[in-house]
Amino acid sequence: MKRRELLHAAAGSAIGGISLSSRSADTTHQGEVEGRKLHFVLVHGAWHGGWCWAPVKALIEAQGHQATTPTLTGLGERVHLLSPSTGLDTHIEDVVQHIFFEGLYDIVLVGHSYSGMVITGVADRIKSRIAKIVYLDAAVPENGESFGSQTPGASPELVEKKEEGYRSLSSDGLSMRVVPPSVLGIPASDQRNTAWVSKYLTPHPLKTWLDKIKLENSGAQGIDRSYIHCNQPPLESASFAAIYKELSADTDWDTYILDSGHDAMVTAPDKLTSLLLQIAGAVPVRA
Repeated sequence: MKRRELLHAAAGSAIGGISLSSRSADTTHQGEVEGRKLHFVLVHGAWHGGWCWAPVKALIEAQGHQATTPTLTGLGERVHLLSPSTGLDTHIEDVVQHIFFEGLYDIVLVGHSYSGMVITGVADRIKSRIAKIVYLDAAVPENGESFGSQTPGASPELVEKKEEGYRSLSSDGLSMRVVPPSVLGIPASDQRNTAWVSKYLTPHPLKTWLDKIKLENSGAQGIDRSYIHCNQPPLESASFAAIYKELSADTDWDTYILDSGHDAMVTAPDKLTSLLLQIAGAVPVRA
């Protein structure tokens, strides 16, 4: 049954600056991972690269756990690999092969923003290797949806308008030009992070936002799923607030509010790491 047909009332509670609902308050699983190292695979969103996760990776590893941060084809240090064939399937395969060649099992898979599309495809292909999946202010597609059409309730006219907007960001039909860090929720007053992010953002492959996802194994269904919405401020140009609202009424999901801008791994790495560790049921592991 599709998630949009699974709408149930769910109670909510709050911990510090983090709001949670659905099954989130259940911490009985913590004992299952006590004393065991966890492995987080952190997948970046559009225009970014694995570099953006550096603060979160360091904080996770300081707790004795492990994290890897693959960079998707055509972005970051792999910008030179961009080609007309670089699409959504390319990015899904990037992460599948990363997990395979790193020999990873029982992972916590985290996808930010556009990479909600990517991790859904990864889950569809190698579900048995994923213990938990976390969507960080991210797309949550169903079979046959694109980044533009996965917006809840999107009409064909709205999807067409969105895709026209994506194409307008591309002067060569190959990649979408970089957006200012302020669009990503990084305040202009935050000069250090603005400079850091501005230095490393790269144009994003256009085809990845137009491709429709093909799911043969129900995507992430059957995996322990969580959704984090960043609302300070929310990303007005995206559908993430609507996705959060829908999923917070679905008892198959744990949903959280994080008081941060969209690029939480940049502006609020401490809060985000704490929440990811909470979701994973992690406790510090010492060598």
